[in-house]
Amino acid sequence: MTNASSPPTLPFGPEPEDLLRVACHLSESDTQLPDEVAEAARVVAPGIARLAPAKVRAALESMLMTGNPGAGLQWLYRTGVLDIVLPELSATVNFSQEAGRRHKDVWEHTKQVVFQSSDDPIVRWSALLHDIGKVPTRVMLPNGKVTFHRHAEVGARMFDKVSRRFDFDRGTRQDIRFLIYNHLRANAYSPSWTDAAVRRFDKEMGPRLERLVQLSLADVTSRRPGRKQQAALNVEEMMRRILEIRALDAQVPPLPPGLGNAIMQAFSLSPSRQVGQLRLLCEQAVEAGDLEERREADYYVAYLVSKGMGTATPGATDASGSSTPFMCAPEDPSDDHEH
Repeated sequence: MTNASSPPTLPFGPEPEDLLRVACHLSESDTQLPDEVAEAARVVAPGIARLAPAKVRAALESMLMTGNPGAGLQWLYRTGVLDIVLPELSATVNFSQEAGRRHKDVWEHTKQVVFQSSDDPIVRWSALLHDIGKVPTRVMLPNGKVTFHRHAEVGARMFDKVSRRFDFDRGTRQDIRFLIYNHLRANAYSPSWTDAAVRRFDKEMGPRLERLVQLSLADVTSRRPGRKQQAALNVEEMMRRILEIRALDAQVPPLPPGLGNAIMQAFSLSPSRQVGQLRLLCEQAVEAGDLEERREADYYVAYLVSKGMGTATPGATDASGSSTPFMCAPEDPSDDHEH
């Protein structure tokens, strides 16, 4: 007489998309299924590759927006689905951030960050993928320390491939990429930042600032007592200063209103793009902390003269005979995070 074990009862149908529905259900109920069920699901999992990108993306987003997305993410990993749809994320499983500290595993950290994130699909996707750049950038130092230099930038480039795989629309792709690229910046704030530095940060983050702050707060998963509270207070202080500086700038701009006229008079210029370029140079110097704000116009003109602006001839031509601008302010690379 043989004891043949009966096959497990499967809570999903034979179609690959059923595995994604189970992930969403498990996230809503915060449960897991037995190993034998997960093993049976691995047989179905390869069919996920045949699904339309939009269908997979929508299913993953539904799961991410539940109360406990970590349960669904764990199911996707156990069934092999994660290896197929997000190998960049699957590579973070058991990938340590600090030697000998299990809770610093990138995968466990990521699930916690997603759980702590605000109820916003853009923020949740960014939380899910914010640390994928740690895998190719990890360096183990002889003293036991671990570094991940430029992992945010590398992760943003890795997301380019992910975004094409899931066919994100352009606006969503840009928002998520921006948050991944800049996810460390808000938590790097220090009270020692000058007003110019705070203003520059606010300008560079632009309309994505609120989402960046939400992601930054979610990214604190330390078990050290008071670490989360301190991070929250730090970001709160930064936002207070941003709002104060915005209010002040609305009343009294950093540069005097008569600066354009002063530039035209000092350099014998007529109203033109050249004047705007020189004024922009002063604005960038204020943002960089090289010049004080809210000074008289002569102060900024003197700065331009010290930089050699007064020695050029407006409308000069180069060897080809083409007109060259009096001054071309350098582009700010922070204005375009798409490269």
